[in-house]
Amino acid sequence: MLKQTIASPFKSMRKDGLKKNEIIYYLTLDRRWMNKDQAEKVIKIGLEEGLLTKEKDMLSPAFDASSVEIPIGFKPGSEILKRRDPVEEILGRIAEKNKAEISKVTAEMNELIRVNFDGHLSAAAASVILARKYGVPFEEYLSELKKQAKVT
Repeated sequence: MLKQTIASPFKSMRKDGLKKNEIIYYLTLDRRWMNKDQAEKVIKIGLEEGLLTKEKDMLSPAFDASSVEIPIGFKPGSEILKRRDPVEEILGRIAEKNKAEISKVTAEMNELIRVNFDGHLSAAAASVILARKYGVPFEEYLSELKKQAKVT
């Protein structure tokens, strides 16, 4: 949904780059999807997650916005303003791939940390080990995982 929200102003205005205020105008006044603070947060999250790139005062999608389908009547929900924990995302992907309960995958991660590393491994690192074990992509979360590993 975040990708659709970010792609929408670029598709609508048929431009590859927009100024921050143009995106905020589109999201707040044109579509009335959110207020100014929320629109600024969408831009911030987009930049942090690598969905937007910034060159001088221009923002551009880091993906082909024209290929993103935006359904008629689309309106982003408030969940796009909440960043999900990358460890949770990875564990969810593992559970989905293996058709397992998230609690079982979490238990496996906790056992890996406790038994194999005597509790000296972060959840971020353990989630990457499990992702590799099960062949689940995790690369898009690496920068955020590295930040978490330094903090925890």
